[in-house]
Amino acid sequence: MSSQGVRQDGGGPAHSELDEADIHDVLRNDRRRLVIERLQEVEDSSESVRELSERIAAEESGESPPPRNIRQSVYVSLHQTHLPKLDDLGIVEYDSDSKRVRLAECADEVAVYMEVVPQDGISWAEYYLGVGLLGLGLSVAVASGMPVLSGMLGTVLVALLFLVLVVSSLYHVSNQEETVLDRLRE
Repeated sequence: MSSQGVRQDGGGPAHSELDEADIHDVLRNDRRRLVIERLQEVEDSSESVRELSERIAAEESGESPPPRNIRQSVYVSLHQTHLPKLDDLGIVEYDSDSKRVRLAECADEVAVYMEVVPQDGISWAEYYLGVGLLGLGLSVAVASGMPVLSGMLGTVLVALLFLVLVVSSLYHVSNQEETVLDRLRE
């Protein structure tokens, strides 16, 4: 269950931070993950369930346009299951009458998890571990005097690897919405 507070105006529940279990439950389902990804890409503030189901069905089937039965299956599951769940958690705002959906307040909390643990590819932590291990191995090889890496070539390779590490770190930090320094200043 998500942590929810009560709004000051006496209205319905106001969403606060999501439980980690809720976030993992949301991201465990491909369709919910695709809904969030698609809404992050949308330039308008909202998208219709029909447009969402079309995109997700195309992604799932690998065909464009997707077969009608897959598109219909996606539409029904979004309308009856996934969008109401995401709405209840405060991740999206779903208007079942107009069949429109947009990201809500708690979407940023889920987006952080999507960035840290991508569905495809490697995480930043795995990337940095790989670069670090490669650098360590190369440094040990240069220090031990391996003939191929001795002299200037080994030093240049180690320097290039550290340059890759610095550039990667700068890229990673520049793409963060809020850095540790920003949080400390508040």
